[in-house]
Amino acid sequence: MSHFVILLAGRMEPTLALRAAIRGARVIAADAGIRHARALGLSPELWVGDFDSAPEAPPIALAGIKREPFPRDKDKTDGELAIEAAITLGASKITLVGALGGPRSDHAFSHLVLALRYFRQGVDVALRDGAESAHPLSAEARTFDLAAGAQFSILKFSPVRGLTISGAKWPLEDVDLPLTSILTQSNEARGPVTVTVADGEAILLAQDDPAVR
Repeated sequence: MSHFVILLAGRMEPTLALRAAIRGARVIAADAGIRHARALGLSPELWVGDFDSAPEAPPIALAGIKREPFPRDKDKTDGELAIEAAITLGASKITLVGALGGPRSDHAFSHLVLALRYFRQGVDVALRDGAESAHPLSAEARTFDLAAGAQFSILKFSPVRGLTISGAKWPLEDVDLPLTSILTQSNEARGPVTVTVADGEAILLAQDDPAVR
């Protein structure tokens, strides 16, 4: 499996857990996401974007990175361009770092939507920032190694059918929910959590274990 990390401009805490999750991966930076490279001890092989929010002078250690510039007026986000560059280079697994939180909520929303899109195309996608992690769900049961007591929610992007959650304080069994339901907000893990969605678009969003930060 070819694992790529995409550095995005949202919040990022360089925790031990985050470092472990991205160890050994190839790295692409999207515009201002280059700022996270130094804190994580990474050297991207490619830097893409319109560079409208990137530092004018990156740290000297990053000065020689290959750049792929795009016009500011375009129909794809910098993150989307970086993901497609990774797939072109053979990525089968992608971790979006700095995809959650940050100064613009629309950026975080777009990253969640992109994760769903590429997951449906067969790419193993996760979003991480050191404080939270997010994972697209499917009809195939997925088990997440959450710490006991960790808070998590299921974010819906469509109505869902056949939602099953086990290993949680509030389990569910084959439940259908409309898009407007918030029943799946703020659950609590008892340990590893297994989730299945028979049909629909949804993402598990979990708080990372502060003990390994």
